Amino acid sequence: MPVAVLRPGSVAAAQQAIREGKPVGILMQRDPSTDEPGATDLHRMGVVANILRYVTAPDGTNHLVCQGEQRFRVEEFVREKPYIVARVKRIDEDDAMSSEIEARFVHLQGQATEALELLPQVPQEMVAAVRGTTSPAALADLVAAYMDVSPEEKQELLETVDVVARMNKVSRILAHRIEVLRLSREIGQQTKAALDERQREALLREQMAAIQKQLGEDGGNQQEIADLEKAILDAGMPEDVEQMARKELGRLRRMQDASAEYGMIRTYLDWLIALPWKLGDEKTIDIADARRILDEDHFGLDKIKRRIVEYLAVRKLAPNGKAPILCFAGPPGVGKTSLGQSIARAMGRKFVRVSLGGVHDEAEIRGHRRTYVGALPGNIIQGLRKAGTRDCVMMLDEIDKMGSGIQGDPSAAMLEVLDPEQNGTFRDNYLGVPFDLSRVVFIATANMLDTIPGPLRDRMEIISLSGYTDSEKLQIAKRYLVRRQLEANGVKPEQLAIEDDALTGMIRAYTREAGVRNLEREVGRAIRHIAVGIADGSVTSARITAADLPDLLGPPIFEDEVALRVSVPGVATGLAWTPVGGDILFIEATKVPGRGGLILTGQLGDVMKESAQAAMSLVKSRAVELGIDPAVFATNDVHVHVPAGATPKDGPSAGVAMFTALVSLLTGRTVRKDTAMTGEISLRGLVLPVGGIKEKVVAAARAGLTRVMLPARNRRDYEDIPQDARDRLEFVWLERVDDAVANALETVEETGASHAGASQAGAAA
Repeated sequence: MPVAVLRPGSVAAAQQAIREGKPVGILMQRDPSTDEPGATDLHRMGVVANILRYVTAPDGTNHLVCQGEQRFRVEEFVREKPYIVARVKRIDEDDAMSSEIEARFVHLQGQATEALELLPQVPQEMVAAVRGTTSPAALADLVAAYMDVSPEEKQELLETVDVVARMNKVSRILAHRIEVLRLSREIGQQTKAALDERQREALLREQMAAIQKQLGEDGGNQQEIADLEKAILDAGMPEDVEQMARKELGRLRRMQDASAEYGMIRTYLDWLIALPWKLGDEKTIDIADARRILDEDHFGLDKIKRRIVEYLAVRKLAPNGKAPILCFAGPPGVGKTSLGQSIARAMGRKFVRVSLGGVHDEAEIRGHRRTYVGALPGNIIQGLRKAGTRDCVMMLDEIDKMGSGIQGDPSAAMLEVLDPEQNGTFRDNYLGVPFDLSRVVFIATANMLDTIPGPLRDRMEIISLSGYTDSEKLQIAKRYLVRRQLEANGVKPEQLAIEDDALTGMIRAYTREAGVRNLEREVGRAIRHIAVGIADGSVTSARITAADLPDLLGPPIFEDEVALRVSVPGVATGLAWTPVGGDILFIEATKVPGRGGLILTGQLGDVMKESAQAAMSLVKSRAVELGIDPAVFATNDVHVHVPAGATPKDGPSAGVAMFTALVSLLTGRTVRKDTAMTGEISLRGLVLPVGGIKEKVVAAARAGLTRVMLPARNRRDYEDIPQDARDRLEFVWLERVDDAVANALETVEETGASHAGASQAGAAA
């Protein structure tokens, strides 16, 4: 083989070998990019080569024609200047022929012959050399020398001294090359046949156009057909989809413009062409920039932001992986939809929103079949066409408000859309061909999880967003709401300022919600009142304080009624979870002459009625321990009422509050007015864990309470509670109902003092 000799050391070694009539040792360097390799940069296994010819080219470069003789291994490098000299050990080949080696030899010889025959131009000398070789080791080295493999693989074969192992490796590599050559030949034949068919079709089409033109039947849609054909070619469709498009285009070509089906096929082709089949360039996600965008768009929600950053980090590290489907669940107005927009901004992707509220037809998801008049693809495919890219962020808004009807169940159709294992071949009924949704980032929103079917909920990772505390609402109003409402109403910031105490007054006296939508409406009402004066010129600038709120917004809508409600025995403050966040509720109990019955009012559900029965039984069983005369149950009925009687209430979490209210009633001791409680009770007196702790505690802080009593087994939920609520509240953890009595009820002296204070206040009034 010819070898180029370029480096001064190599030239000196070759010239010295020629002068002395000795062979040279040829070694491959480990790193090809090294300009001046030393002894440590070379492999230790090489080839002893005899120099047959030494040629100096006109440009000054030197070339050797060498013949490999045998392998050698470097024992020690002696020196490196002026050329590398080494002490080596020659490695002899074992030419012993066994039946196993002979079988491998015949197999390898057949493979090499087949590979040569598959080449476009067969070198006959090489075929003769392969067929004329009788040594298994020589055949393996001959085939390896001329195979199209990497230098590293050739070095590995060189270092394989064992003949059987070397022949196995060469055979394995050669089998792969044969398969590649076969496929290459088949593809070439198919491509040639396809080109011949396309050329023939184009020629016939030109002839047909010429005939139509001579007969005066030149259709006006020929240019349109040509444009559609070019658009199909440029759309980047998968092979099966392109075949379908060309088939429909062929039908369209044979139709008249006035045909009814012409418009249907044309619309179908427009949809296929408009869909984003090609995948755009992958944008790198900047985690620091993502944090900045989330903080810029949303205040608070630290745990949610941390989970979103984790999600984005995984998408950055594994862009082709199967990411989870996120579902933001929480009350209205807490920023679920805007979080999806922030994720799209952080990822640098297009954002598209698909509203699922009120959808009750499966065709809204999967599309209508083309046989129907006015058929269209489903909302998923329509959203992708609107986004114009296959890797957009798609917000599935209000996924909990889908319903089923006689047209099918759309939530069942969503199972395929939201399953990363299946949505790579999503099939829309209108398109009739699979579309890959695996690169779409799906984000769902919901207010309630109960209405989402179990299999669909199982496909999503639920991220709960609870309501905001008063301090968080104040910061949101200052940072976002006021500025947005000023712009919406045409008022400049220098013309109107709203004091913090005014915003706090709006939060506490005019709104009671988990989110901030009503707060934004109240801010807008106040700004519009001032905007009238600015518009007519009577006001140039203004400042809204808390004292101005009654004039701008009217009398306060909500008042702090906690102290009023719990100022008498038999009234306890409970905590409730609602679809729009947490809330406080009052449990009122009184006794009337009777026969020991229990009366329940306030539109209570079955579970809540059972909690009241359990609380009553527990009080009766512990009457002596609690200092209650058991005879009182024989001559009195107990009436338990939960105000807001028009609102249905249910659930077991009011058990502790009902028990405390009954003990307060029957012992004459009032419940502390700064305390709210939640928890289920058992007939053994245990306080059992309940759900919605985060929302309930936030509601307690929003209502101005300073103390909450929670089941001890709900300590795991403490980390989910916002830091602001934790700082404002004292937490009492209940193991048994005795803990609730000890911590919630005032002493007889405190109760008497509070009654005296209330009487004096009444007299003064």
